Amino acid sequence: MLVFYLRIKKAIFNPMEIISETYTIAFYNIENLFDIKNDPHKHDNDFLPNSPKRWTRKRYEKKLLKLGTVISKIGEDNAENAPILVGLAEVENSKVVSDLVKSKNLIEESYSYIHYDSPDERGIDVALLYKSDSFKVENSETFSVYFEKELGKQDYTRDVLLVQGKLNDESINVIVNHWSSRREGIKETEFKRIAAAKVVNTIIENLKQENPNAKFIVMGDFNDNPNSNSITLLEKESQLFNPFKTVWSREKGSLNHNFQWNLFDQILFSTNFFDVHNSTLKFESADVFNSKFLTQYQGKYKGQPFRTYVGTTYKGGYSDHFPVYIKFEY
Repeated sequence: MLVFYLRIKKAIFNPMEIISETYTIAFYNIENLFDIKNDPHKHDNDFLPNSPKRWTRKRYEKKLLKLGTVISKIGEDNAENAPILVGLAEVENSKVVSDLVKSKNLIEESYSYIHYDSPDERGIDVALLYKSDSFKVENSETFSVYFEKELGKQDYTRDVLLVQGKLNDESINVIVNHWSSRREGIKETEFKRIAAAKVVNTIIENLKQENPNAKFIVMGDFNDNPNSNSITLLEKESQLFNPFKTVWSREKGSLNHNFQWNLFDQILFSTNFFDVHNSTLKFESADVFNSKFLTQYQGKYKGQPFRTYVGTTYKGGYSDHFPVYIKFEY
């Protein structure tokens, strides 16, 4: 009995038995999550039951279930916990976010959320899901990105969302983005994404004036790759680290266009997270969540994201983007 007792004591007090835990922080463009009701103030006519896309309640509820499955599993294939924070792009309003967090496959995760309506011409916004038992929200607000069309008329896009709170008792500033698309040409639209980067840099600069040691996590669908001018501007001026520079490759990205992988979805964070004396959170890894169930199984598009729609053709998939995520040890 004495030998057995000593072995138990050794197992209890052996420091090698201490296992650190991780927080997963994610971002996901969920491809046009619209409800089925007409909003006269938004361009939602494509997503109504009588539209060419035939966006019915059944299809809406199916998408909620599918998205709930994805969000609950983001991370490594053997991850035990859903992400603590999830930035979202392409949500129509607060109702669809509420329906999502209450959906069958996500309700047990007990997410709270923050969403503001923005003046975007497509009627889509960003939002942040968070687990309130771990992340304590202290403030949230939005910032507009201003640029002009021809003839000096203002052009509208998604607002930038700032959420401030405490994670693991550390003050964190989370900035969620969905920058202007490349639809009208990469070079022709670059100024819009540069304008958005400057807005984010200004937010960070102002908060650093209040607290030089402020920590930032900047996430979003930037519609630019890690080597694009807008992202480089963000990194350099705001002293951010972009782990997705080394994630992106010919074989890996968050969306595919003309059989080329792009990594528009990224999560950057301030370099002071690497200060071990002033941070309880230690960066561990970054990746694209591209598990097989999220991909097209066969055909020439095999391995690409399994989309909800291709044009007006309903495919019944998840999204045209894969989620991305980072992990912090604590």
